[in-house]
Amino acid sequence: MSKKFTWNENWKFTKDAVTVSDKTTSAGNWETLDLPHTWNGEDGQDGGSDYYRGTCYYAKNLSKAEVAEGKEVYIEFEAANSSAELFVNGESVAKHDGGYSTWRANITPYLKDENEIVVAVDNAPNDYVYPQNADFTFYGGLYRKVSLILVDETRFDLDYYGSPAIKVTPEVTGDDAKITTEVYLTNAGSTEELVFTITDGDTVVDTVTVSADKTEVEQTITNVHLWNGRKDPHLYTMHAELKKNGTVVDERSTRFGCRTFKVDPEKGFFLNGEHYPLRGVSRHQDRPHIGNALTPEMHEEDAKIIYELGATTIRLAHYQHDQHFYDMCDELGFVLWAEIPYISVHMPNGRENTISQMKELVVQNYNHASIFFWGLSNEITMKGAKDPDLLENHHILNDMVHEMDKTRLTTMAVISMCDISESQYIEIPDLVSYNQYLGWYGGKIEENGPFMDSFHEMYPNIPIGMSEYGAEAYKWHSSHPEQGDYSEEYQAHYHEELIKQLYTRDFVWATHVWNMFDFAADARDEGGCKGMNNKGLVTFDRKYKKDSFYAYKAWLSDEPFVHLCSKNYVERDEDVTTVKVYSNLPEVELFVNGESVGKQTAEDHFFTFEVKNVGETKLVAKAGDCEDNATIKKVDEPNPDYRMPVTGDVINWFEITAPEGYFSINDTMGDIMANPEGQKLMGGLMAKMQAGNQNPSDDDPQKGMKELASQIDPAAAQKMMMGFTVKRMLGFGAVPKEQVLGINAMLNKIKK
Repeated sequence: MSKKFTWNENWKFTKDAVTVSDKTTSAGNWETLDLPHTWNGEDGQDGGSDYYRGTCYYAKNLSKAEVAEGKEVYIEFEAANSSAELFVNGESVAKHDGGYSTWRANITPYLKDENEIVVAVDNAPNDYVYPQNADFTFYGGLYRKVSLILVDETRFDLDYYGSPAIKVTPEVTGDDAKITTEVYLTNAGSTEELVFTITDGDTVVDTVTVSADKTEVEQTITNVHLWNGRKDPHLYTMHAELKKNGTVVDERSTRFGCRTFKVDPEKGFFLNGEHYPLRGVSRHQDRPHIGNALTPEMHEEDAKIIYELGATTIRLAHYQHDQHFYDMCDELGFVLWAEIPYISVHMPNGRENTISQMKELVVQNYNHASIFFWGLSNEITMKGAKDPDLLENHHILNDMVHEMDKTRLTTMAVISMCDISESQYIEIPDLVSYNQYLGWYGGKIEENGPFMDSFHEMYPNIPIGMSEYGAEAYKWHSSHPEQGDYSEEYQAHYHEELIKQLYTRDFVWATHVWNMFDFAADARDEGGCKGMNNKGLVTFDRKYKKDSFYAYKAWLSDEPFVHLCSKNYVERDEDVTTVKVYSNLPEVELFVNGESVGKQTAEDHFFTFEVKNVGETKLVAKAGDCEDNATIKKVDEPNPDYRMPVTGDVINWFEITAPEGYFSINDTMGDIMANPEGQKLMGGLMAKMQAGNQNPSDDDPQKGMKELASQIDPAAAQKMMMGFTVKRMLGFGAVPKEQVLGINAMLNKIKK
């Protein structure tokens, strides 16, 4: 019988260069540690775009006495980022490119009585393994589980792209489901037997026994219990046994769900014949200090937080996630978009890597009931959408996925600057979604819905979704939130408006907030926080749910609640302050120092009250049996601890003069450049800023992000810049306050 056990304890690790083939692993400075592990848990999260990217080594001894005689021995890596080479006693055994998927190697021929196992893991830059350019940290290491597998010569296959060697395809017809199961075997044939058993909990539904030369069978589940999303995520189990001379020599079990779905370009997503809006989030997996080296409990916590939000869908960006997380999504009923890290910049030498990573993604995750969509790429047209090699690469992936899996649809996340007229690119997958940040990276919040309308009008038969949208919130607060201030209040306002625009358009097949959790991007230095992307609805450590989290909970969750916003914004200088409350209940009452100031109803679930700000005020919001409380205090001057630190002085909203009918720095570059006088004033400034972005100095804190931005197609970059307000654009360039106000004064003289 086969046996599998984890092999995570007491590895040796070093960053020092060693020559494994010469067996000099005793050299260097080694430390002992347990897996999972990354070497970028600190330097990959502190900013500067300077985290260590290179080759590091893991070593562990294996005695032949530890493995059973007469068995073949495999070593399984659930992830090694981003390339790895396995050595046994100094001899190279296997190589793998791709940092997020399972791979295995048969080490039997290389074993002696005592053995040294060494894994060289490399996350150094190259031009053939994805990802290479993206807004997140590429943590190096053996950051998922390592196992030893002991098998007979006759066994389920272990060599095909990390596959579980069992593939279950349900097909629902009426009240029943036909279950087609295919297995992959090694050294098995007509003298062996296969036994396939479907169970529903402890109940055996059906069993069939066939000769092992028949590796595909059909069975039927009558009166099938459907997997029905969050409402009822019912799972069956397929158990396959391989028998030799009547004895079980190997076995496989996998869970599966029976469901139907379709995506209608007018009405959106349907599950089991019923309209089922896909409203949810994207997820990055990393955490403070440990990067991607998560425990099962951490994956479970993430899934439960997303479940609390009320989300029906998750986009698992931008790579293959841990199997345990997929299992959780099967159990909780999420509808998943799973994708490979074919991201940002197309690499002509990376085609084979996109193919191998896509094969691994599909074969390793085929049985998960929660997966409905395979993602081909993300923002891959940063340099434009007309590259013939890029287009061919997408056609190859799209055709290959449809051949491997005829039950699911393909999609891709399109960068916002990609013109909707790029039909050659947009029409490749079954579905399209856009990464659109109008209201954050330029543009206006109210333009998001009309953008979706314009796409839908141009392509009425292509379902359109929103794969990314978001705004950053760090620890700052404002009574006058504005685009680019990184305040919790602006993020909440942004998401309120996006909810109302996106959730009321049935043709939008799915929406995925960017992001569920803050995550590390070592190239960033924004909003007063180095090395982080703070667009999460929840903080990096998962300890604080921002107000925007509760805005979504108010629309998506059935669990009654009420939430007072801006709890951390205690000291306020205004005489009358706006108090905002979120609830999924129809009516909210607010109490100020114990006295009711009234009840409100709100169809959009967002309630606002005007409250006099005098001394210390105790606020209590009540809705049904739920209540929440907060405290505010009147102060004479704004508390600087609530304001984002910037180069130069802070420009307060009231310092910006904006005469009616004239321009100011609160207007967008596009509006100003459409005016001849405005174009003359701003043209030179814009050219200087573009040059600075393309040639950042070594001491520029934004060097990493500017280098990434320099790879964007110039026409697309210009289009994006037109959506920025002048104030926001000058903020990116750290222009001193007096110069910004001087430009504002000049703009005040130009009529609109």
